[in-house]
Amino acid sequence: MPLSVAILTADSREHKKDYENPAPYFGAAPEALLQGFAMLPEVEVHVVSCVQQPVNSPEKIAGNIRFHSLHVPKIGWLRTLYQGCVRATRKKLREIRPDIVHGQGTERDHAPAAIFSGFPNVLTIHGNMRAVAEFYRSPIGSYFWLASRLETFALRRTDGVLCNSAYTERLVAPQAKRIWRVPNALRAPFLDQPATASRPALPVLLNVGSLVAYKRQAEILAVARKLWQRGFRFELQFAGETNTQNDYTANFLRQLREAESAGYARHLGVLARDDLIRAMDAASALVHFPQEEAFGLVVAEALARNLKLFASSAGGVPDIASGVEGAELFPAGDWTVVENAIARWMETGCPRPVGAAAVMRQRYAPEVIARRHLEIYREVLNTCS
Repeated sequence: MPLSVAILTADSREHKKDYENPAPYFGAAPEALLQGFAMLPEVEVHVVSCVQQPVNSPEKIAGNIRFHSLHVPKIGWLRTLYQGCVRATRKKLREIRPDIVHGQGTERDHAPAAIFSGFPNVLTIHGNMRAVAEFYRSPIGSYFWLASRLETFALRRTDGVLCNSAYTERLVAPQAKRIWRVPNALRAPFLDQPATASRPALPVLLNVGSLVAYKRQAEILAVARKLWQRGFRFELQFAGETNTQNDYTANFLRQLREAESAGYARHLGVLARDDLIRAMDAASALVHFPQEEAFGLVVAEALARNLKLFASSAGGVPDIASGVEGAELFPAGDWTVVENAIARWMETGCPRPVGAAAVMRQRYAPEVIARRHLEIYREVLNTCS
């Protein structure tokens, strides 16, 4: 009999209010993990996702992966600490009867639904909610304040936690019964898709991520402004969601308009996976300086396309960059050192690495990470039996 696993994760149709889409889609890390599971016939996977409006969905998303969409009205979400999602998920799991339940992330309903499922369960940390709440000094009752407390509650009650970096492991270890360090998988196209984009005459610096304070795009833009004033010619491209209701982002967008007028920066908007790959192939370097970072999946994606890397040494980024050609890391806030490092690289012709992609394939291929998950599931089940 194949091992039966229930994966609790977000259907991005809910996040994006894309209810007319006939097929579910997921965040980058869960998508890559499911690609790995699809290669392993010895496992049967049930993906369970809650949505606030009914959606049409396929019964299967791969030969051994079934999908279950659960309609939970808005009252059953954050305002009731996800009680509606927990109950709907538990009911479905009693029908499925998996061997083990895996909650993907502590940001929303997946962690509480996993620990109250009634089955052996593990959690994966994708974003450290306590660290983010501390960065924002989130007030009592705010989203990050609630998420951080739900995270702590869940970590103490699950059978084990998969930590995607040494940084996350240090944060989680004091609260969890058991931990394993398991990096996120890379989506297969980042490893397999041939490069097709032509490189422009001027070097392109790429920054990928939602435009929020802890991603520090305004500070990156300030570095670009100084390089431009020093006579270097390039284009800095930002890709990611914006929230103009946020003071930091609104101020950044104002400065970006000035940079666009000068000709050295622009915003590409939100890029679908294949568009992001093309943008990386057309770029020369990734510039990535978050204040807090559980893993840094975009860093691994960029290195998988053999991009030069200038990045913060925060969070899980050092795990990814360790021993990789073309990866330079810097302490948080040392912007003059970053500016000078980029200047030196431009003066030498903006070389890109040639061997980084091979290292990323060895470390983060979907099948490799999926097989490690199966080892952990069996370990938990042997302990619980």
